[in-house]
Amino acid sequence: MDRLTAMRVFVAVADAGGLSPAGRRLAMPLTTVSRHLKALEEALDVRLVTRTTRRLSLTEPGRAYLETCRRVLGDLDAAERRLTGEQAEPQGMLALTAPVVFGRRHVLPVVTAYLDAFPRMAARMLLVDRVVDLVEEGLDLGIRIGHLPDSSMRATQLGTVRYVTCASPAYLARAGAPQTPKDLTQHHCISFNTFTPAERWAFAGRKAASVTVEPRLIVNTADAAIDAAKAGLGIVRVLSYQADPSLADGSLRLLLEDFEPEAIPVSLIHREDRLPQVKVQSFASFAVPRLRKRLKRAEPVDSEG
Repeated sequence: MDRLTAMRVFVAVADAGGLSPAGRRLAMPLTTVSRHLKALEEALDVRLVTRTTRRLSLTEPGRAYLETCRRVLGDLDAAERRLTGEQAEPQGMLALTAPVVFGRRHVLPVVTAYLDAFPRMAARMLLVDRVVDLVEEGLDLGIRIGHLPDSSMRATQLGTVRYVTCASPAYLARAGAPQTPKDLTQHHCISFNTFTPAERWAFAGRKAASVTVEPRLIVNTADAAIDAAKAGLGIVRVLSYQADPSLADGSLRLLLEDFEPEAIPVSLIHREDRLPQVKVQSFASFAVPRLRKRLKRAEPVDSEG
């Protein structure tokens, strides 16, 4: 058995989610893909994947070995390029994750531009509003919104976002605008990402405050919460990039700006490999300045102007 070839086949199977798509990606017959995977499992004396009629999933040892394979193959490829002095054009599949709205609004345009610039690259995007383990999910990079814990990940800050409080002109004409965070207890509020009857909204400014609101409506996406606020149901609190379009077109207005909490960092993270893959380096170099520019341009407008 050619161990390195078998490792490359295993990585392709894990990335593609099956034997047939891995074979197409490698231009390798299905029987050959299956033979390499079986030989690798027999050599290791461990099952790496679980096969069902519908899908293929990695076992726990398989997930751990996948990370080892990525590191070994990445180090080998990088070492060969260094020895030959070759600055190869990036190629292959780039896998990254981002929050849903941020990913659609800011990351997707950068990814499409990157794919236009590097025709030998392909990309897989996982857009979810949860913290994703890059290693466990087989991802190369991720966008994180929030303060980062110490980890083995390398992080590059792209900018900041912040929580903003908004309501529609119609609601404000009917109910008036809150002057302090405490005034929110007298208003209809809209919440998302929580299904508890009461929620605490933290504020800063001259007098830091944390206010318990009882939402009139609770939904599970920012888009739905914003739509309800635009319809005049009440006051919503979302991240600035989520509200940007509605603030720009005047369908929502900013409230309690003097009490906005501390800005939240936005970072691009990737695994701290000794010899980072060319595709990761090339995407980071391409994306960081563009995402920084988009975040700077996307700061909330003054809705009173």
